[in-house]
Amino acid sequence: MDDRIAELKTLVKQSKKIVFFGGAGVSTESGIPDFRSKDGLYNMKYDYPPEEILSRTFFFSKTEEFYKFYKDKMNSLKYEPNITHYKLAELEEQGKLSAVITQNIDGLHQKAGSKKVYELHGSVLRNYCLKCKRFHGPEDVFNSKGVPLCECGGLIKPDVVLYEEPLDEKVVRGAIKALTDGDLLIIGGTSLSVYPASSYISYFRGGKIVLINKSTTPFDGYADIVINKGLGEVFSEL
Repeated sequence: MDDRIAELKTLVKQSKKIVFFGGAGVSTESGIPDFRSKDGLYNMKYDYPPEEILSRTFFFSKTEEFYKFYKDKMNSLKYEPNITHYKLAELEEQGKLSAVITQNIDGLHQKAGSKKVYELHGSVLRNYCLKCKRFHGPEDVFNSKGVPLCECGGLIKPDVVLYEEPLDEKVVRGAIKALTDGDLLIIGGTSLSVYPASSYISYFRGGKIVLINKSTTPFDGYADIVINKGLGEVFSEL
């Protein structure tokens, strides 16, 4: 076993308020494509750049085009959690992990059994009518034909944070409190290049910081342990 993984294993055993901060790399091992890698969504060819499609302006000005892309690329219902999702849920059940903070919108942490999950960018599992505010499940969106509409005739919008939209203040407050109270921070599957989400790790005041990512990140120098491996390989050892 890699010495760094062995050290992580010891830290996990000793800790009681672990906080996991994760990005797209958590779910790529479930088959969900990420955004920024060479094979990610941002490097695929569409009529419009994905960054433009996933903006508030585009949602309201070209709603039909938005939903063509969204239904094709954001549907996580066909994917299942992987070893990382399940191990995190197991650590929470053991009373060792206090929170998962995720930049992902796929809902796989909850599907694996995690209860305390702060979804910084929202979730495809929640959708609301802009007219009557009625809740709609993901099937109402992904199984709809054309633009999904509520029974009242209102437009249904996914509860995901689009470009030009602020993060949910309640979610941010919860994530910051978890980081402030934590005794071990594990950062995994993220390049830490998405602002403001990446800035929140500065609120961690606990013990060690472990960073698990296949490639280097701008925060490697701040971590006590850096493991450049896939999350599944690391978490299967825990």
